[in-house]
Amino acid sequence: MKILGIETSCDETAAAVVEDGTRILSNQIASQVEIHARYGGIVPEVASRQHLLSVIPVIERTITEAGVSWKDLSGIAVTVGPGLAGSLLVGVNVAKAIALSRGLPLIGVNHLEAHIYANWLGENSIDFPVVCLIVSGGHSDLVLMKGHGDYLVLGRTRDDAAGEAFDKAARILDLGYPGGPAIEKASRQGTASIPLPRAWLKGSHDFSFSGVKTALLRLVEAGKVSSVADAAASFQAAVIEVLVTKTVAVARERRVKKVLLSGGVASNGLLREQLIKHSPLTVMVPPPILCTDNAAMIAACGYYRLRAGRIDGLGLDVAPSLKLA
Repeated sequence: MKILGIETSCDETAAAVVEDGTRILSNQIASQVEIHARYGGIVPEVASRQHLLSVIPVIERTITEAGVSWKDLSGIAVTVGPGLAGSLLVGVNVAKAIALSRGLPLIGVNHLEAHIYANWLGENSIDFPVVCLIVSGGHSDLVLMKGHGDYLVLGRTRDDAAGEAFDKAARILDLGYPGGPAIEKASRQGTASIPLPRAWLKGSHDFSFSGVKTALLRLVEAGKVSSVADAAASFQAAVIEVLVTKTVAVARERRVKKVLLSGGVASNGLLREQLIKHSPLTVMVPPPILCTDNAAMIAACGYYRLRAGRIDGLGLDVAPSLKLA
């Protein structure tokens, strides 16, 4: 089965065609990073207007590159949430129009669930159960996946998600936007020599990165940061130590078979390196292009939902605050 995936949850307009949930035939992404960089963050109204301009050309390029016609497709998968309401509406309404006009099944996809399915792209073999760490701009979730569509959320962010914390830290250090890549780049020239707190939240698998961000801000305001590179390296180390330690603890506790890493922050080289180093199990990480928002992961997830008979009607609506479980 070939699935067309559409992703417009935030500031990336993306479309992809994926065969049988694993083989990418085309994966197109129109980024808005340069547009929002001037504001230091994403402006929702600007993002949704840009999606309106980009979504049809992106879909057309995807279909052409995949070498398929509409009659070759088995379904249309689209992100319904979580995300920015205006951005989500663009993708969902386009998907509904295509599904209606072409007589294809419509499959609403949870963006967080799709991040997990990025690990299935590329003919990967995954046995259940697995533990998944989803780290992105808005989410830091530890999830036990017992089977396709069967999730138990073990830990969530209580305040700033990892990606959000990186963005704010980069702003504090005047490193620009997006913050994750900026922090990682600056950290390569420094050492993690500045003591910053870790919020362990004993007895819980939840995450909290607001405190370490505030600690960094106070040091900068007090003029106690002489090296931006050292500050970046120290902040990155603090966030990653907590992510890795909690993920490894859950993997041991739940006796899973593999650890899956996904989400935009999974592109961070130190996070990948440290999780692979400390995990007692095989760690699967998608290539960076499949960690950040993309439509191939939406199509992959949509394939498994369609295979299970989980399709939606034309009354499908967006859910900006959608949870995984």
